[in-house]
Amino acid sequence: MNHSTSTDQPAPTNRLEVEQLRVAVGPDHAPVLPVTDVSFTVTAGGALAIIGESGSGKTLTLRALMDMLPRGARRDGGTIRYIASDGSTTTTPAEARGRGMAMVFQDASAALNPTRRVGDQIAEGVLLRSGVSRRAARDEAIALMHEVGIRNPEVAARGWPHQFSGGMRQRVMIAMALSTAPDLLLCDEPTSALDVTVQEQIVRLLADLRASRNLSVVFVSHDLAVVGQLCDTVAVMYAGQVVEFGTITEVFAAPTHPYTRALVDAIPRVGEEGNLATIPGQPPAPQEFTRGCRFAARCAVATPACSDYRYAAPTAQHPAACLNPLPRPVKT
Repeated sequence: MNHSTSTDQPAPTNRLEVEQLRVAVGPDHAPVLPVTDVSFTVTAGGALAIIGESGSGKTLTLRALMDMLPRGARRDGGTIRYIASDGSTTTTPAEARGRGMAMVFQDASAALNPTRRVGDQIAEGVLLRSGVSRRAARDEAIALMHEVGIRNPEVAARGWPHQFSGGMRQRVMIAMALSTAPDLLLCDEPTSALDVTVQEQIVRLLADLRASRNLSVVFVSHDLAVVGQLCDTVAVMYAGQVVEFGTITEVFAAPTHPYTRALVDAIPRVGEEGNLATIPGQPPAPQEFTRGCRFAARCAVATPACSDYRYAAPTAQHPAACLNPLPRPVKT
C-alpha cells in the first residue's frame, strides 16, 4: 500500500489501533486460540471491512473490541487502543463502549428486547449518554428514527419489535447504536439476514451516516460486493489470522494472497457461464490449527515449505501473509 499525504493536508489520525490481538477458549494451561495475533488500524472517518469465510474469527474479533466475548472466551494478549475525537485514549474497551464505540449486531430480532417499545430502547442510550429528561430522550430517539429512514417515527416509536420488518428492525438497531453519539461504529454482518434490495438500502444508509457524522466504521461481512460499496480498506481473515490487508481497490483488483484470490474468483459475475469457482475443502477448526500456513491444505500454489511458514502480519511492504504471494502490478 502506498500512503501519501500532501504538505498542506495532515495525515489522517487513527481512531482504533489493534495490535496482536488474541482470543482464547479453554483452560489456561491448554488454550485454543480461534483469533491469533490480529493487527489493524482504522482511521478517523475511515471504514475497514473484515472479510472471510464463516469461522474465520471475524465476529470474535469484533466482540473482543467491545469487551463482549461469549462465555468461555477471553482476550489472551494484544492491545486495543481507542482514540476519541477529543484526543483522549483508552486501552480498556469497556470504557469506550457506549461512549465512543457502538455496535450493530447481526440479528436485530435477537438483539432487541421484545418486551419494550422500540422508542424506549433507543431513548435508553440517550439517557445513559446525556442524562436529559425522559421526554427529551424520547424526542431525540424519534429524531434518530427519522435519521435512519423510519417513516412516521412518532408512531413507530410506540411499536414493538415484532411489528417491524427485518430491514426496519436493523434500522432500529442502527438508531440504538447512534443514540450514544459514537465516532466508531462496529457492524457485525448487519445485512446477512436481509434480502438483496434491503441490503443495499442498509449499506447506503451506513454510507450516508458515515459521511454526515464523520463516523469510523468496522464492517464484518462475507459478502465482498457489500463491503466494496462502503469501505476504504479491507482485512482478509482466514483461520483466525489476518492474511491480507490493503485498500479495497488494491485487494479486490489484484489480491496477493492465494486465499483472497480464491474469494475474489468465487464472486458470481453477470454474463459469465459455467460452474462457479469454489475453494476446495473446509477451513480448519481452531483446535486443528497447526504450525505453518493454515491455508496450505486448500491452496493451489502451496509448496512443501509452506508447512514451515512462520506467520507474519501483513504490512504495507508485504501485504500478504504468504510464502509465495501472487504478484501485484507495479503502479506507473
